[in-house]
Amino acid sequence: MSDAHLIRLKRLKFHCWHRGFREMDLILGNFADRFLPDLSDAELDDFEALLAQPDHDAYNWIIGKDETPEAFDTAIMNRLKKLDFMIDPSAPDAHHIKS
Repeated sequence: MSDAHLIRLKRLKFHCWHRGFREMDLILGNFADRFLPDLSDAELDDFEALLAQPDHDAYNWIIGKDETPEAFDTAIMNRLKKLDFMIDPSAPDAHHIKS
C-alpha cells in the first residue's frame, strides 16, 4: 500500500470520527474502522463524496427518512443503510439482534 493511500485512509477515518454530529460519528466511524482498508479506489471516491455532504442530509439518507439522491445511491450507501457492520457477531447477546 502506497504512502499516499495510507494518508488518504487516515484522513478519511479522522473525518468520519470528527463530524460534529454524534450519530454520524458513530455510523461513519465504525464503518471506516471496519471496512476502509478493504474499499477500492472507486468506493473510496464514493465515500469521500458522501463525507462532503451535510451531516443531516447524509444521516437522513442512511436512516431512510429522505430518499437518497441518485448521485449517492451507491454500493457504499447501501452498506451504510444496513448498519449491520455495527453488530459484533461474537458478542454474547448477538443472537438477540434481528438480522
